[in-house]
Amino acid sequence: MREPTRIAIHTQNLTRSFGDVRAVDDLCLETERGKVFGFLGPNGAGKTTTIRLLLGLLAPSSGSAQVLGYDLATQADEIRRRTGVLLEHTGLYERLSAQDNLDLYGRIWHMPTADRAARIRELFTHLDLWDRRGEQVGKWSRGMKQKLAVARTLLHHPALIFLDEPTAGLDPIAAVALLQDLAGLARQEGVAIFLTTHNLAEAEELCHRVGVINQGRLLALGTPDQLRAQRDQPRLTVIGRGFTQAVVDLLCERAEVAAARLSREPGPAQSLIVELTGKVDTAPIVSLLVESGVEVEEIRKDRASLADVFMQLVSGEPSDAPAP
Repeated sequence: MREPTRIAIHTQNLTRSFGDVRAVDDLCLETERGKVFGFLGPNGAGKTTTIRLLLGLLAPSSGSAQVLGYDLATQADEIRRRTGVLLEHTGLYERLSAQDNLDLYGRIWHMPTADRAARIRELFTHLDLWDRRGEQVGKWSRGMKQKLAVARTLLHHPALIFLDEPTAGLDPIAAVALLQDLAGLARQEGVAIFLTTHNLAEAEELCHRVGVINQGRLLALGTPDQLRAQRDQPRLTVIGRGFTQAVVDLLCERAEVAAARLSREPGPAQSLIVELTGKVDTAPIVSLLVESGVEVEEIRKDRASLADVFMQLVSGEPSDAPAP
C-alpha cells in the first residue's frame, strides 16, 4: 500500500491557457494534509480552473502537479477516487430524503452496507442533521442543503476535499456554522481542505495558509500572519461626524500619514481610516481633526486585516515576493 505523503497538493509551474488567455499562469504552491488552505481571488481570477486542473478534469497547457502523491498527468483517476468535491452545484437529488441521498452516493462509491450506514450516521450526527434525515431535501433551506452537500463530499473518507465558495448565498449565521463544521471535520479526520471563498474574514479565521491569485497569477502565499506582515502598517480608525474631503486631503499632506480614506459604518457616524508611515505620535493627527471641526467619538489603533492585504494585492499595488 502506498505510504501517505504529508503533502496534499504540490504544483510546479502549472499553467492552463484558453486561446490567448492564461487562466492559470505558472502556478507553484504546496498544501498539507489536515490543514485548511484558502485560495482567494476576485471573480475570474483562476480559482475554479485551478480546482478542475487538480482533479484532472482539465489538462494543463504546461507544468505539472502531484495530488496526494499521485501524478496529475498519469494518475488522475486515483486522485479523483481519493478526493471530495463541492463546486457550484450541490449534487443533491431534491425529491429524495437526506438519508437516501447519501445512501445513493455511498452505493456509487461501492461502500459496503454496514460501512455506509455507519458513515451516514456519523456525518449526520456531526453536522446536526440526524433528526432530519428522513425529510425530503427539496423542502430544506439553502444552508441545510449545503450542510448535506458537505456530508456528501466527505462520505467516502476522502483525504482531500475541494470546496468552491461553499458559503455563497448563505446568511452569516449559517455560513459561520458551516465553516465551524468544516474546521471540526478537518481536525477530527485529518482531511486537507482546499477552499475558495470571497469572505476574507472567514478565510482569516479558518485557514492555516492562504494564496492570493489574480488574472491567473499567484500574488502571495503564506499564513494570514505572514501576508499581513508583508504589507502591514500601523493605522488609526477614527469614528465620528463631520469628515469632509478637505479634512482627508489635509491629513494626506502630513509626513506621518501614508493614506487616508472614509469608510461609512452602519448608523449616522462615519469612520476614517488613516494609514501611518510607521510608529508615529498620533496626537497631532487627532488635534488636526478636532481643529477641523470633526466630532470624534472613538479612536482605535489596529493593524491591517487579511481583507486589506487582499485589496492591496489585487488592486495592482507593488507587492513583496510570496511568503515561504
